[in-house]
Amino acid sequence: MATQSDKDEKKNDAEDGGGEASSGEELATTSPTAIVETDAADGALEGEEGDEQLAHSFGSERYVHAAFFLTGILAAYLASKTLVLAWNSLSGWPTAVRAVPQLISHTEEERDSMALIAGAAIGTLTVVQAYRKEKVRTWANDVAAELSKVTWPTREAVLNGTLVVVVASTIATVYVTILDRIWSFLTTLVYGA
Repeated sequence: MATQSDKDEKKNDAEDGGGEASSGEELATTSPTAIVETDAADGALEGEEGDEQLAHSFGSERYVHAAFFLTGILAAYLASKTLVLAWNSLSGWPTAVRAVPQLISHTEEERDSMALIAGAAIGTLTVVQAYRKEKVRTWANDVAAELSKVTWPTREAVLNGTLVVVVASTIATVYVTILDRIWSFLTTLVYGA
C-alpha cells in the first residue's frame, strides 16, 4: 500500500511539475508576444482614442474650418465661371478684340482651364482674407457654437412627426371636402341652379 501511495505522490508531483513547467513554458513562449500584441493593441486603441479626442477637442471649430473650405470652393467655382463668361463675351465684341487681340488667341478649352486656375487663386485669397479677419472668424465660431447646441431629432421622432402631419392633412382635406359638398348642395337647393 505504501508503494501505491508513493507512486500516486510521484505521479501527482510529476503532473504538478509538468503542469508548472507547461505553465512556465506557456508564459515564457507567449508572454513576450502577448506583451507585444497587447502593447500594439493598446497603441492602436490609444491612436483611435487620440484621433477621437482630437476631433472632440476641435469641437465646433471643425465645422467652421469645413465651412471656410467649402466657401473657398464655391468662390473659386463662381469666379472661374464669371471669368469664362466675361472672356467669352469680350472675345465676341469686335471693339474689344481690336483693342486686345489676345482675347481670341486661346481656344474655349484653354480659356476654361486658365479661368479655373485664376478662380482657384481668387477663391483661396478670398477665404484666407476672410479667415484672417477676427470679426468674421468670431462670427463663424459663434454660429457653429449655437448650432452645436441644437438637439437634432432622432429618426423615429422625424417619422412620427411626418406621420402626424400626413394624417392631420388627410383628415383636414376630407373635412373641408365634405363641408364643400354640403355647402354646394345647400346652395343649389336654395338658389336652384
